[in-house]
Amino acid sequence: MATSNNVQVSVLGLGAMGSALASALVKAGYATTVWNRSPRKADALVAQGAQAAATAGDAIRASGLVIACLLDHASVHEVLDPLSPELAGRTLINVTTTSPAQSRELAAWAAQAQIAYLDGGIMAVPHMIGRPGSSILYSGSADVFHQYKPMLDLWGTSTYFGDDAGLASLYDLALLAGMYVMFAGFLHGAAMVAPAGVTAGEFAAMAAPWLTAMTGGFEGFAAVIDGGDYTVEGQQSLEFSDLGHLLAASSDQGISTEVVAMVQRLVQRQIDAGHGKEGFARIIESIKQPG
Repeated sequence: MATSNNVQVSVLGLGAMGSALASALVKAGYATTVWNRSPRKADALVAQGAQAAATAGDAIRASGLVIACLLDHASVHEVLDPLSPELAGRTLINVTTTSPAQSRELAAWAAQAQIAYLDGGIMAVPHMIGRPGSSILYSGSADVFHQYKPMLDLWGTSTYFGDDAGLASLYDLALLAGMYVMFAGFLHGAAMVAPAGVTAGEFAAMAAPWLTAMTGGFEGFAAVIDGGDYTVEGQQSLEFSDLGHLLAASSDQGISTEVVAMVQRLVQRQIDAGHGKEGFARIIESIKQPG
């Protein structure tokens, strides 16, 4: 099991997130080497006790464990491809934001280069690292995850999804999809009440507890979806869920209807297909099968 006494770790990429990850390691007593294309970004970490590497190669040679937190998938290959011989026999944990397909491609690249590989999706912003609410999702090598879990837990709650390296990214992006659509719904509501002189702050005070309470419906939707029966009792029907009144009110307020219209289209497709008496959860079929 990895502890701060027996692990040397190198962090490649010192943007806001990479710096936060490295800082947590230094504060926990890990021997940490850092590298960034712009060397000055390492100054604050060096002041905390990190060692700065002049090149990415120097950083890799300094440690058996390498953390990549770079700009994107292309950046990972740009930095690491020339150094794959140096990485052979070492461990790479990549927390750069990538798609599931890109994560799987990196895992295959790492396997060919004899690099132990773990992929991570960070469900936090930099200032949350090491604090309650920070969560990081992992997939890929189970051995790597379990060996370094005490270190990974410094950053946030660590959850492992299996050896398919793309699953952490898939969960990450799926959760973000829910978040961004929710944010858009809140902003639509704030835009609706603004012409009536209601501030966004006043609306937020009403919206936050309401939306929090509504998340309690997720488990019910999930049970219906997993059961495959949208006719079970106790559901709000698609016909009752028609959002025409919301569209009309939005237009009357002089604002865009695109956010609500998106949901209305998903509802209407199922009604048009003869499923109007079935539950609202059925719109997942509209999402699964694009029209």
